Order: sequence, then C-alpha cells, then structure tokens
Amino acid sequence: MKTKPFLKSIMTAGTVLFININPLSAMCGIEDEDIAIMGSGSGAFSAAIHLASKGAKLTMIEKETVGGTCVNVGCVPSKIFIRAGQIAHSQRFHPFEGIEKHEPVIHSMLLLEQQKMRVSELREAKYESILSQNPNIKFVQGRASLKDKHKVLIETSETDSFEIAPTKILIATGSSPTIPNIEGLKETPYWTSTDALFSGVLPEHLIVLGGSVVAVELAQAFSHLGSKVTMLARSTLLSKEDPDIGSELKKVFEGEGMRVLTHTLPRSVVYKEGAFHINLGEETILGDHLLVATGRHANSRNLGLEEVGLNLDSEGRILVDDHLRTNIPNIFAVGDCTQHPQYVYVAAAAGTKAAINMLSEHTGIDSSLDLSIVPAVTFTEPQVATVGLSAKQAEERGYEVETRTLTLDNVPRALANFDTRGFIKLVADKRTKRILGSQIVASEAGDVIQTVALAIRNNMSTSELASQLFPYLTMVEGVKLCAQTFFTDVKKLSCCASHTDELSNL
Repeated sequence: MKTKPFLKSIMTAGTVLFININPLSAMCGIEDEDIAIMGSGSGAFSAAIHLASKGAKLTMIEKETVGGTCVNVGCVPSKIFIRAGQIAHSQRFHPFEGIEKHEPVIHSMLLLEQQKMRVSELREAKYESILSQNPNIKFVQGRASLKDKHKVLIETSETDSFEIAPTKILIATGSSPTIPNIEGLKETPYWTSTDALFSGVLPEHLIVLGGSVVAVELAQAFSHLGSKVTMLARSTLLSKEDPDIGSELKKVFEGEGMRVLTHTLPRSVVYKEGAFHINLGEETILGDHLLVATGRHANSRNLGLEEVGLNLDSEGRILVDDHLRTNIPNIFAVGDCTQHPQYVYVAAAAGTKAAINMLSEHTGIDSSLDLSIVPAVTFTEPQVATVGLSAKQAEERGYEVETRTLTLDNVPRALANFDTRGFIKLVADKRTKRILGSQIVASEAGDVIQTVALAIRNNMSTSELASQLFPYLTMVEGVKLCAQTFFTDVKKLSCCASHTDELSNL
C-alpha cells in the first residue's frame, strides 16, 4: 500500500498521527490503508466509524461545521422548531371542549437558544466525541478538492494548504439550497431554510417560495407559531408524490389559515422599505420575510471532480453504483452529493456499505445498498409518509394495479383524537394481491409507515396484512383497516373485528 506519500503530507502539515493497531486488522493488512473522507455528515461518519474499527487510518476534511447538515441545520433544528409550532398551535386550536383555548405567549429567542443548545449537545455526543475518542480518525478543518485521482488538496486557509495521497477517497460533501433564477431575487435578503431556523424572528407575513418537503414543513411551522403565511409553489405541494397527498395537504393548510397558490412562479422580486414585493403578474404580494425553499443541489462544484473524469448527472450529482463506487475505482461517494434519495438514513447506510467495500480487497466482503424500499416522512401535521410505489409508478412498471384509500374518519384512533384529517392508501398488484406501496397523511404517519415497509419487504398480500394482530386505538391499526377494504366494507365491522379472504370462506 502507498502509505509514505500520505504520511509525508501529514508530517508536512505539522501533525503527528498515533494509531492503535487492531490485531485482526493487522492480519488483514488494513492498517496500511490510508483513506480520505471529504465531508463530515452522517454518511462520512458512518464510513469513518466502520473503517476506524477495522484499523484503517483516515483523514476527514470538513470546511464548515463538523456533523454536516442534519444535526446542525437540517433534521434536528427543524424538528425542534416544528414541534414548538405544534405545541403553540394546539394551545389555540385543540379540539377538546373541556380545555380552555388561549393565545400562547412565545419568546422566540428563548426557543432559539433551546434549539441551539440541543443541536450543540447532539453534535458533541454523536460527532465531536467520536473524533476525540478515536485516534485512527484525523480531522482537518479545511476545504478539500481532488488534485488528481489519487491526491487530495486540503486548503486550511487562504494561504496554507497541503496534499495527501490516500489509497481510497470517499466523497460525502452533501447538498445546499438551490436558488431559482427569478428576476431580482438574488439581490434581496431572502432566507434559506438555515436562515429561517436560526433567525429568532417570527415574521408578520412570511412568503414561502416552494412546495417541497422543506417548504411545507417550515411554512406550517411558522404559521403555527403565529405568522401569516403565503405559499407559492411552481407545481403542487409535494409534486413528486401521489397527487392525493398534495391535495390533502393544501386542504389542511388552507384550513389552518394559510394561503396556498399552486402552479405559481413569481415574475420578479423586489425588496424595498422593509418589504418583499413578489410580482405574480395578476397581483403583487407583500411580506416582511421571504423563505426560498425550492430544493437542494449536490455540493459537487469546484471539487475537481470533472477534471479527474468523475461521472456526474445533468444536475451535478455524483453517479455511483449500488456498491457506492464511482467510475473511478478508488473513489466512492455517499449521501446528498450522489443521485440517491436525500435522506440522512440513506446516507448513513451508504456510508457503512461504502466502508465495507473500500476494505473488500482485504476482507473479501462486499456489500450492496438496497434502495428498493425507502420509507420517507414529511413532518407536517398531519404527517406525510410514503413507501414503495405509487399507483402511477406501479402502472409504469407494468403492474395491473388495485388501490384502496381509507379516510381517517374510519380509524378509531383518529376519532378519539378528534382529528380525522388525512387518509391511508395502499397500492397492490391486482393479480397477486401483493402490497406494492403506501401513501399516508395522518398524525404519526412516520411511525405507521414502517409497518407497510416491512409488509412489502416480506411480500405480504392484502389479506395477510389484514389478518395480523394490530393493537387497538393506535394509528397503525388504520393500515389493517385499509388492507381489509380490499375485500370488505370496514364501516360494517365492529371495533377490532377481523375479516379476511380466508375467514369469509369459512
């Protein structure tokens, strides 16, 4: 293995790396493996933990904050913010007649400080402490780019830089918000999702540009916290999903007082006298803040990727196979910078798989990433959750499709909650009755969807799913009820009643 160039580079940088040799790794020769990881998010850390546990020596390079998007500016702070909004909203509009409703008193800066504290705690516990406890991982604060297929340039400042020559490279550089090309927009003080989450400001009138996951989550959260909110979506809400989802979410948002304009794209944006003027042609909307949440793009620019011949798609995403290999044998990639779904758990799983495959020449073990069943959750209220195929996707793949949609006024848990907004939909193969997918809009849909994911994984039919025991007065019982609707009218069943194809033939 080519370790000398790597060690020379590190020595040139004025650092000394102490390695604990794992006896097992020594037998395999893994301790000679020098690996560079560009990025420090979940995918990067999953790979680093596995590699270090096998005795591999690695350098992790991060130009911003250790931990990447999820813990710092994505999943964790957004879910805290969303939950705070739900608490505030329930104080105003909960459905229970015996409990007095009232306007919540909101101290936005205190919320922000609590949010930042929890983010800091999790970053330290799940990322920084791993670095401090593992001498096999060398962390470098700086900007990494490919010098060639076997060299990484690390710029630690405007004037200081050094090169390393690892045997393998993992690119895990994540993604960033995409800003659309709308006249005047880039000259205004618009918010990205990060700005919105860490502003400590509750706008009087927030205009949200976008209809994707980030847009719908934050739009509703600000509405719940008391801001007037107007959404402008180029297509529909969550347009990549089953159309019923966007329609239901729009109805929910409008029921809560938000204005939702779909199939709408601003002609121009002007900021003057403390207000955003959004020109829609037929009208101009004014708001004190503008959140641009129109999707994210891979952080693949200015990294030297194209210069070394790395294959990218038309959107700049790194193309990898199911073993996380790029077209260059010693270079791997994981997470949001690739063509994979932009979910932290996908990145984490990919990171572990990539690490296994980076060491396969020593261990003889190779592992592939299976993305055939990926559950996804949008944290609105009610939540949106999907897994598998929509009806349209199934038809495009040649299936003869059968679907059932159960509205939540048929689910006892929803009735007990006095909140029947949403539905549960199951998609099945009409010939085999095998479940192909599910789309759910419901409170706790994110917890419910995993049941369907496991049903799909185990090739269950609608009758097999319907015959399972589900605890009563849970939202997941709605999956059983929806499965029953393929062969019976659940409105005519008593609570907890079972009825399947097999039972009906007795």
